[in-house]
Amino acid sequence: MIESMTGYAERSFASKTMRAKIAVKSLNHRFFDWNYKGAPLGEIESRLRALGQARLSRGRIEVAIDLFFPDPSSWDVEVNEGLLEKILKIVNRVADRLGTSVHFSVDNIFRIPQVVELRRKDFSAAEAAFLRRSFDRTLAEVVRVRRAEGAKIAAELETHLRTIGRSVGRVERRLAGQPKLVRAKIRSRVKDLNGSKPASEERLAEEVAYLTQRYDVAEEVARLKHHLGAARKLVSGRTAERAGKMLDFLAQELYREANTLNSKSQDLGITREGLLIKGEVESIRQQVQNIE
Repeated sequence: MIESMTGYAERSFASKTMRAKIAVKSLNHRFFDWNYKGAPLGEIESRLRALGQARLSRGRIEVAIDLFFPDPSSWDVEVNEGLLEKILKIVNRVADRLGTSVHFSVDNIFRIPQVVELRRKDFSAAEAAFLRRSFDRTLAEVVRVRRAEGAKIAAELETHLRTIGRSVGRVERRLAGQPKLVRAKIRSRVKDLNGSKPASEERLAEEVAYLTQRYDVAEEVARLKHHLGAARKLVSGRTAERAGKMLDFLAQELYREANTLNSKSQDLGITREGLLIKGEVESIRQQVQNIE
């Protein structure tokens, strides 16, 4: 199945101990490129990365996760009582000397460095499983979007491939007139070589062999048909192979054969078909850059 490398999904989830907002964006990239930002997840991030790589073999995968823990039991609060007591004694001593009073709010205390540490407890096995399931469901939505986009790309590729196929068919039909063209070229070449003198049978045979080999494009047509068939198979989804890299390779091969076709052919009709094929291949090459 043709799958695009671009997609986006954002979903929110809730469990007894936490709420999670997960966003996953997939962009074009030659390889799998993981980029995470958000709440610290520790070892869980590696598991999410493995899940992503199992579903998406290529692309820059940008993941953002925001977590909220409404349950107080999810947090540890550690107060450095000795340090706080020392700070308060100093403040009270200064206040007595100045004949004033100083009051601290809870917010003020939390702002004093090294006095209070608010730390989230380690994820439980249930919480880790919840995050993995939530991420997997978000990832499934990204895959759905990528496949929908891939279906649109596949339809466009099929149109280009059909156009190339019709062009190759017209080239095959024009090849039937090639012997006549080659004979005309031979007569012209022999006349140029010998002037008004009659050509020897040996020289004529040499020229026939030379020009026949030089202008024969049957091999190029055969290779065009072969590459075209392979590309159609990939686009149709009849193979489990990831299509992007292989289609890019086949597009290069189709372009090269069309170039050779143009350089060898002495038929303007075939040359025009070769140029048409090259134009369609250029469109294909642009499209396949977005395919996984």
